[in-house]
Amino acid sequence: MTNPFDSAGAKAPAKPFTVEEGHRAIRSFVLRQGRFTPAQQRAFDEAWPQHGIDYNGQLRDYNALFGRDAPKVMEIGTGNGTALRFAAGFDPSRDYIGLEVHAPGVGRLLNDLVADKASNARVYHHDAVEVLNNEVPDGFLDEIRIYFPDPWHKKRHNKRRLIQPEFANLLVRKLRPGGRLHLATDWEPYAEHMWDVLDATEGLVNRAGPRGAVPRPDWRPQTHFETRGQKLGHGVWDLLYDRV
Repeated sequence: MTNPFDSAGAKAPAKPFTVEEGHRAIRSFVLRQGRFTPAQQRAFDEAWPQHGIDYNGQLRDYNALFGRDAPKVMEIGTGNGTALRFAAGFDPSRDYIGLEVHAPGVGRLLNDLVADKASNARVYHHDAVEVLNNEVPDGFLDEIRIYFPDPWHKKRHNKRRLIQPEFANLLVRKLRPGGRLHLATDWEPYAEHMWDVLDATEGLVNRAGPRGAVPRPDWRPQTHFETRGQKLGHGVWDLLYDRV
């Protein structure tokens, strides 16, 4: 996911890409749009009322949205929705909120949630920073998950990485005391960067100790690319932080 805090280095498109989000037109920052299939378009047309969340810029009552008082987990950058879909079925006692700016990925996830009849999962098609700042109450979330964010490999692009001190402080503010932050990356320099930022963030404690990682937890499914990478000897780092 692109870092929304610093887009100075991003090349803006001639015309902002827009997509109808329910009854709202939203504007993206830098998007890498793929092919938008008819099935994904139907998902926006038909499944959005049940599984989509319209961004309105005001604090939201998520318990009312889901119709129950249950722990809330937010996944930032859901991609095609594989992890969120798995989590909703793996632990139906919790409610899952996804955020993704890539329209085809959102469409695919919407279709999957309909197929699963998942009543405990919904998704935003909007910028995570705006959602966190404007719609999520402070100290509300039980867990925040960020899996395989864009590592921005080139050094001159490192400032675009999502995990930065300002963003980390925002995550701390939205987690309840005792809540959890779970990140995963398959790029060791980004794991090092995450440790640099998060181990130094007040309010977070690395469950594995400073600059530590844990084995993949049961609630995160192993991706196809992860399996292929491990066969080639590539590493994957899962980082767990507790909100204190």
